[in-house]
Amino acid sequence: MHIPTRFIDIKKCCSMYISLVFLAFSFCALCVQPAYAMHISEGILPLKWAGLWYLVALPFVALGISHIKKRSAIQPVFKPFLGLMGGVVFIISCLPIPVPLVGTCSHPCGTGIAAIFLGPVMSIFIASIALFIQALFLAHGGITTWGANIVSMGIAGSFAGYTAFKLLRKCNASLFVCGFAAGLAADWATYAATSIELALALHNREPILRLFVTILAAFIPTQLPLGILEGFLTGGMIVFVHRRRPDILATLGVLNAG
Repeated sequence: MHIPTRFIDIKKCCSMYISLVFLAFSFCALCVQPAYAMHISEGILPLKWAGLWYLVALPFVALGISHIKKRSAIQPVFKPFLGLMGGVVFIISCLPIPVPLVGTCSHPCGTGIAAIFLGPVMSIFIASIALFIQALFLAHGGITTWGANIVSMGIAGSFAGYTAFKLLRKCNASLFVCGFAAGLAADWATYAATSIELALALHNREPILRLFVTILAAFIPTQLPLGILEGFLTGGMIVFVHRRRPDILATLGVLNAG
């Protein structure tokens, strides 16, 4: 399918975003041992909790598919752009930093930028595909924990990033600040949700709140700087697209036309 020229710049922007993230985190890959899987690993959650998160996640995935079909019928060029954003989320969320106390990894998410460009529901669908492929071929996450990972990275991350962006836009904050807040909120919300999922499933006789705080605290040394960095990258990309091709943001509904 031929992609109109107006969408070429966004491809360059996304490529730049991926490159910057990869360079920013590549030094981490040289310094750590691959001892921990990404996301919530296979077998971590009891089946009853894994099933519950499936029930929560799958309606959002189905809704995302419905939104994509409607949007693609109106804008045929939307599908290539959707695939491009899927690649962004997949690559960004494949950059791990192990968190030994939790048995998982910290990593940037990419759902903030996806939610800004596509909306939170389609961002959830993209995250679900990225997580599924990572579970199948990279042993990151798992099939039984796929639903839980969709809830944390897809649902919590996408809606947190989208809400932060929209609220700050209504407050007339600068585009960079809005993008920064979206990237930061999406990243941190993902790990807050992950901590809740783990605490609910694994607390046994320990108070849930205490275990939640313990898990969340274990993420802080890695996720605090990662969230800030993802905020800068997201804000920078939004500003870059706005300066180069503001019509793309208008076409996608990110900014009001005119």
